[in-house]
Order: sequence, then C-alpha cells, then structure tokens
Amino acid sequence: MFGIGELTILLLVIVAVLAVKRLPDLVRSAGKAARILKSEKQALKDEGRSEGGGPSQPAPRVIRGETTERDTTP
Repeated sequence: MFGIGELTILLLVIVAVLAVKRLPDLVRSAGKAARILKSEKQALKDEGRSEGGGPSQPAPRVIRGETTERDTTP
C-alpha cells in the first residue's frame, strides 16, 4: 500500500495537472489586477499633487432650469 509520502506526491501531481488548464487565466487576471492597482495608485498620486498645488478643478457650474409653482391646495 501507499505511505503518506507517496500519497502526498501523487496528490501534488494531480493538482499540478489540473492547475495547468487554469494557469493562463490565473496569470491573465493577476496581470489585469496589477494594471488596475497601478493606475489607481497613479490617480491617487496625481490627485494629491493637484490638491496641494491650489485649486486646479473649476468651480461647479450652476445650471438654471425651469421652476414650477408648488401646488398648495390640500
């Protein structure tokens, strides 16, 4: 019969064979996550610079719309 060592090696081989099919997807998703984190880090860095240097964002615009009279009858 098999001992603990042989069963461990057999289990590792089975996991490795099954993981080969999904490995490209895992690597691709890890690359996407790294790019997203990098872009978010850069955005936070740019936001920190713009806040420290003064008001770089324009004041919000006020858009005037139609006004309606409120019906006050009960």
